[in-house]
Amino acid sequence: MLRLNRKNVPEAKVRPERIIQFGEGNFLRAFVDWIVFNMNEKACFNSSVVVVQPIENGMVDMLNEQDGLYHLNLQGLDNGKQVDSLQLIDVISRGLNPYTQFEEYLKLAENPEMRFVISNTTEAGIAFRDEDKPDDKPAKSYPGKLTQLLYHRFKTFGGAADKGFIILPCELIFHNGAALKKCIEQYADLWQLGDAFKAWFSSSCGVYSTLVDRIVPGYPKDTISEILAKIGCEDKLVVKGEIFHLWVIEAPASVASEFPADKAGLNVLFVPNEKPYHERKVTLLNGPHTVLSPVAYLSGLNTVREACEHELIGKYVRKVMYDELLPTLDLPKTELEAFADAVLERFRNPFVKHFVTSIMLNSFSKFKTRDLPGIKIYLERKGRLPAALTLGLAAICVYYRGGKRGNDDITPNDDPQILELLTNLWTCSNGDAKKVASGVLAATKIWGEDLNATPGLTDLLAKNIESILSKGMLETVKAL
Repeated sequence: MLRLNRKNVPEAKVRPERIIQFGEGNFLRAFVDWIVFNMNEKACFNSSVVVVQPIENGMVDMLNEQDGLYHLNLQGLDNGKQVDSLQLIDVISRGLNPYTQFEEYLKLAENPEMRFVISNTTEAGIAFRDEDKPDDKPAKSYPGKLTQLLYHRFKTFGGAADKGFIILPCELIFHNGAALKKCIEQYADLWQLGDAFKAWFSSSCGVYSTLVDRIVPGYPKDTISEILAKIGCEDKLVVKGEIFHLWVIEAPASVASEFPADKAGLNVLFVPNEKPYHERKVTLLNGPHTVLSPVAYLSGLNTVREACEHELIGKYVRKVMYDELLPTLDLPKTELEAFADAVLERFRNPFVKHFVTSIMLNSFSKFKTRDLPGIKIYLERKGRLPAALTLGLAAICVYYRGGKRGNDDITPNDDPQILELLTNLWTCSNGDAKKVASGVLAATKIWGEDLNATPGLTDLLAKNIESILSKGMLETVKAL
């Protein structure tokens, strides 16, 4: 079978490099790069994407082996009609690993046509590290790497006002643009980059908060043989996603005119305030995702659809959404219920096999941003802890213990310090659920505070952990 590359697929187009993308994962390729593809085809955007690998070990080598090409399989319901499309995406020109190609990475800032920076480095990616130094090759954090790039561009073009970047973070934290901008400003001060650079960054660069929404299960291992037969070549980067998509960008009309996604018939909204969209989506889609995944996995289920259609776990998902998270939001109840109904339909998409293990990357940071606010607001409004959400946190704790589920190894994927913390807690506790619960809640590295101060949380979390260990996940959910 032919390998997928630009030599074997000569119809793949080559366009000017105008976008730097931090992240090569499934979501960006199935969402942002697909949007760029559509802008190229329908709005004369005429741009290519250079992918920067944000961590030392990533996929840019595999991406470069295919000359940035891959196929996107979108499936779902579009106005009631089933859609099952397969499309070659050709917008990525190349990938760079700044850990081995640092000088080549900095040269991206020397390209006068470069205009946009887009990222998705997970919720944990937008973080300031005072250990990072300006002469690191590269800085470890994503904001540190970006500051290095911005400063090089500032110096290359002498602070020219028209050489700033439009920066669109897609990390799923509220006001991600403000958080990223603050980190860059902190690095500018820490590294003493000077008032002229800070003034240029403030006036010539825009860092805009965004909200992204598309469920992307990733590599379609269950249908890959049929897909490869259709495309007639070897593609190791096929990615599957749902038809639904939404990108809310809090930016002025001037940004919309330069990034004409809305002109390409896409569900991309440029708005004055993305907060209402963010709270609704993070709470009622990502919040349930984060807790249903470990609960479903430890119950012997593998996909989101299986979880929602399971007689018992399906009730758990609905309890989380409608009984515990929905009451923490301030929008009209009928509007929230309609959105929750639509989310459940998306979770049950018959085309999409969204494996829960793919959702559990960085589960603790996801729980902090997606579910912890719900616990606090629910406690404040109801005077008691939300039982299903707390059980979800207990399931995460047990999942991070590792071990086996049947014949399958349980292999959590998270920040090495968090993995070490959980390993030590489980090892030193000798199975004492109270010690594990109090240790997890005391981890300011995760939460930024000691959650043992939350009334009743330590005892309820310990009770749930003990129940999962002694009775199993299904019996624990049944009791709930």
